[in-house]
Amino acid sequence: MATQTLTGENFAEVTGGDGIVLVDFWAAWCGPCRAFAPTFERASDRHEDIVFGKVDTDAEQELAEEFQIRSIPTLMAVRDGVVVFQQPGVLPEPALESLIAQVRALDMDEVRRQVGAQAA
Repeated sequence: MATQTLTGENFAEVTGGDGIVLVDFWAAWCGPCRAFAPTFERASDRHEDIVFGKVDTDAEQELAEEFQIRSIPTLMAVRDGVVVFQQPGVLPEPALESLIAQVRALDMDEVRRQVGAQAA
């Protein structure tokens, strides 16, 4: 499955539903971002049940600001509308595969309880 471009207009719709969405915050001028792109693309081909989205931080500065992106690339994982992971830096392919497995294994009822407890 090819990656899709995420913008301020479609970000909430794409990330707000059920399932897993991996988001790569990147910019064209960023060497590490360009180095990570093939790894991200290969993972999107292997995991067709996951949405792989890319946010160009130059074009989508409001989104980058909303999620406090200070370094790129930054990878974010969203499951069932909840951000469950966000970390800057390039992930090697085995680490990305491990992250995907961990996100799949999450008990989302427990995650929601923890989020609710933090908000209270």
